[in-house]
Amino acid sequence: MIKRKLFHALRKHLSGKEAIVVTGMRQVGKTTLLRQLYDEVAHDNKLFLDFENPLNRRYFESEDFEEIVKNLKELGVRTDVRAYLFLDEIQYVAQVPSAVKYLIDHYGWKFFLTGSASFYLKNLFSESLSGRKYLFELFPLDFEEFLWMKNIARAPSRAPGISRARHQTWQRHYAEYVAWGGFPAVVLKRTKEEKRRTLEDIFTSYFNKEVGQLGDFKNNRNVRDLILLLLARVGSKLDVQKLSVELGISRATVKDYLAFLEGTYMVSLVRPFSRNRDSEIRSTPKVYACDAGLVANFARVDFGRMFENAVFHQLRAKGEVNYYQKKTGAEIDFIVGKKRAYEVKTMASTSDRNRLAALARELRMPHRQLISYQYAALPQATYGFQL
Repeated sequence: MIKRKLFHALRKHLSGKEAIVVTGMRQVGKTTLLRQLYDEVAHDNKLFLDFENPLNRRYFESEDFEEIVKNLKELGVRTDVRAYLFLDEIQYVAQVPSAVKYLIDHYGWKFFLTGSASFYLKNLFSESLSGRKYLFELFPLDFEEFLWMKNIARAPSRAPGISRARHQTWQRHYAEYVAWGGFPAVVLKRTKEEKRRTLEDIFTSYFNKEVGQLGDFKNNRNVRDLILLLLARVGSKLDVQKLSVELGISRATVKDYLAFLEGTYMVSLVRPFSRNRDSEIRSTPKVYACDAGLVANFARVDFGRMFENAVFHQLRAKGEVNYYQKKTGAEIDFIVGKKRAYEVKTMASTSDRNRLAALARELRMPHRQLISYQYAALPQATYGFQL
């Protein structure tokens, strides 16, 4: 199994005292990442516990933290030297954050933790582990990691204006990435049917475990239907009123569901970027899915929006992502880090380039990039596989 980019970032924190917390969607590779970090620790005073196994939860369920220490000693953990504890899917055990704080403060142990519900983990850790943790997010594979998993070590050039032949070389790989996404288990499957079944399994696991076990909703069917509606609306502005009418539920309930879906990484809401409140759209977010494969296989959307969703996933690793739109309708698909403008087109044209340049100048943005899917004979054009 490849080592993700985040693995190399986390290695730098192996010796620090802070707890390392990794959150992310189900099936993105958190457990694999945690086991790889476990293998990196040369010391033998270490322990890995998977809390999806209910038998493992009992070791951390006591309100007496010294009782937890006794439990861990029975599993071979020593207290005379530093211990390294790797705890997977900690959202299943409410005691973990408080216990981790106690064990860091009193024993100096090092913790590596994962969970799939960021809204839950961030709320708990903000209260109990302030100043004692680093939070990281793991997403589905970006395109470069996708290539690594395909045993293609060489990345495409990032320079604009590549030749048609070079475009064709990389585009066949990128087409698979847009169609099937970046869940590692899906990428490793060889046939379309295997990939489709794996995506169905990922959706089912999310629905049963996140929605069914963590959500505590009165009507899980409405949550399922909302997910499917959102997958069909990727790249579109969110209309809560319309969603509430289609589902037959209140606006407040829709907003609660949206907060949960965003907090468990099923969707991302991209907020508008604004510098001039009188002339720009400010309040309505756009919705994107956690992975292009879910969109391509569970929703009927045009290819342009599938491509846009894939580009969004690639860009969010570069910084905060917003979109920009003036009240006149002129817009930029993505603003990254408040200083980089990206326009996404299936087939980029000279007029697309000129519109992007004009809007970027208005916003005083020094960097702009026109991203095309198909080959465009424009020296300024770049392609999705170059991000």
